[in-house]
Amino acid sequence: MSGQARSCQGPRPGQPPVLAHTPATLCPWPPRSAGVRLEPRSACSHLGVSSEGGRGGQEGEPAAAAHTPAGAGRPGSGQAGAGRPSCPWPAGAGEQDCEGSPGSSSRSPAAVRPRPPACCSHRLLLASFLLLLSSPAPAECGNPDAKRLYDDLLSNYNKLVRPVVNVTDVLTVKIKLKLSQLIDVNLKNQIMTTNLWVEQYWLDYKLIWDPDEYGGVKMLHVPSDHIWRPDIVLYNNADGNFEVTLSTKATLHMNGLVEWKPPAIYKSSCEIDVEYFPFDEQTCVMKFGSWTYDGFQVDLRHLDEKEGTNVVEMGVDLSEFYMSVEWDILEVPAVRHEKFYTCCDEPYLDITFNITMRRKTLFYTVNLIIPCMGISFLTVLTFYLPSDSGEKVTLSISILISLHVFFLLVVEIIPPTSLVVPLLGKYLIFAMILVSISICVTVLVLNVHFRSPQTHKMAPWVRRVFIHILPRLLIMKRPQYQLNKHSLWSSNGNSKPLNRMTDGPFSTTCRIHGATNIHEDAYTLENSDKSPTFRPFQHNLPHCSPEVHRTCWCVNFIAEHTRLKEDSTKVKEDWKYVAMVLDRLFLWIFTLAVLVGTAGIILQAPSLYDDRVPLDKELSEVYRPRRFNN
Repeated sequence: MSGQARSCQGPRPGQPPVLAHTPATLCPWPPRSAGVRLEPRSACSHLGVSSEGGRGGQEGEPAAAAHTPAGAGRPGSGQAGAGRPSCPWPAGAGEQDCEGSPGSSSRSPAAVRPRPPACCSHRLLLASFLLLLSSPAPAECGNPDAKRLYDDLLSNYNKLVRPVVNVTDVLTVKIKLKLSQLIDVNLKNQIMTTNLWVEQYWLDYKLIWDPDEYGGVKMLHVPSDHIWRPDIVLYNNADGNFEVTLSTKATLHMNGLVEWKPPAIYKSSCEIDVEYFPFDEQTCVMKFGSWTYDGFQVDLRHLDEKEGTNVVEMGVDLSEFYMSVEWDILEVPAVRHEKFYTCCDEPYLDITFNITMRRKTLFYTVNLIIPCMGISFLTVLTFYLPSDSGEKVTLSISILISLHVFFLLVVEIIPPTSLVVPLLGKYLIFAMILVSISICVTVLVLNVHFRSPQTHKMAPWVRRVFIHILPRLLIMKRPQYQLNKHSLWSSNGNSKPLNRMTDGPFSTTCRIHGATNIHEDAYTLENSDKSPTFRPFQHNLPHCSPEVHRTCWCVNFIAEHTRLKEDSTKVKEDWKYVAMVLDRLFLWIFTLAVLVGTAGIILQAPSLYDDRVPLDKELSEVYRPRRFNN
């Protein structure tokens, strides 16, 4: 450690003294530029004690010689005082001045020099610390054999030339993907973002060595920028970086095998099929190949490829895969392709990794499918609501608006494609069409409900179909309710009703308007456009006074008006019953339509019948400990 560790030690016996070239404010050893040799000295050299327990200076010198001023020593005498600087700390430190100063002549030569001040000690420690930091690292901190191997391998290495003996030789490069995380599958932009490791292996004959010649070193890690690398890129890249951006170190083996496993985050283009969204399966491909070399220069193969086949069932390593919250990995095959172009005779190789994913539908089922189905089934309740409530159309329009809101949410999720309508979009369109038809039917039912004999006349087939036939088919039974008719009771108090005006005291003896039958006159009044007026009474019987005839006519008019009102009310009730039958008919029709439409649209997704176990749950070592702990 000569020349590296500097301490305040005196010269060893038999060696020339150290010249004093250090300023007074620093440690008293000379700098490296002084051209003198530095020797280690003990910490007690300023007291004249050598590192071996003796006094400073040559053997046999008295102890006082250690305290001789710097100018008192004889040249070449070898005394310790000849190599000591004039003052190791600044002057003016009180009575503790340096030897040889004007105030030190009165001291005894054998007196021990006092302890230097604290400020100088601190400076000495700081200077020692800085020197230790600036000193070069010892050789024991690194492997000299590995350094020598690195220099021998890469001193004349050309990383721009393909590492083959003959230019016609084919270099075999094997790759494999290790999928770490499926970051995102953007349906709108049709981009799949993955975090993976691109493992690459090839043989470089220029990187072969004998471990016995380099201390048994069999493996060496070198920066990948210093060696030749195959320019493997992602062909279907959707981002600006087609190749690996992080240049990690490569591993060199003694037989020339080179391993390079750089991590990368790729954004690859993926054709999204949204026909069965959200019960869909997507297959995204990642196509890797050499951008520069053709198949006669670089033979690209999969690491696990077997002879005689170009397909590898497990083309992607899922041992370090973190489970995705939205997708399950079903298949990860890899296929090697050889493609010939019309411009060239040589083949161009690529390896295509197919990642088949199945969407986890819990989120969409809870937040989209179930609310949409519930709103669709509310359409059925529109026909169960009584028409007299006046809220049938309001309920239908509210359901239609709710479906429109859900449709807007789905439009924000699914990609804007014109090739196919998604499954959820089909169901929402079906529900909106169903609600729109229910509004039209509701308006028709309300029109039938509020019909009257003054505006509409019920056809015989309507009465037969909707009053006699359909109620039996729809399990409806109309209650037999008879209205209480106005009748006159006999004077003797019995319960036998009188037959209008024929059995009472006002029998046919009362002649109104000259009519022989009071009913005839009443219908005449009904069919006339003018208001009924009294005509002169015909006194057929002298015992009936005009007041009695007028009273008899008024009572008969009231009775006939009541009868006509009852008949009109009966016709209105028939129209209401027809409307009720229509409501019940459309209730069953829409119930079946909602059930059949929901089952026919939702259940046509093939992923609902796919019972394959996801590969990531079986192969992922990250998921396995968590599963066992649960």
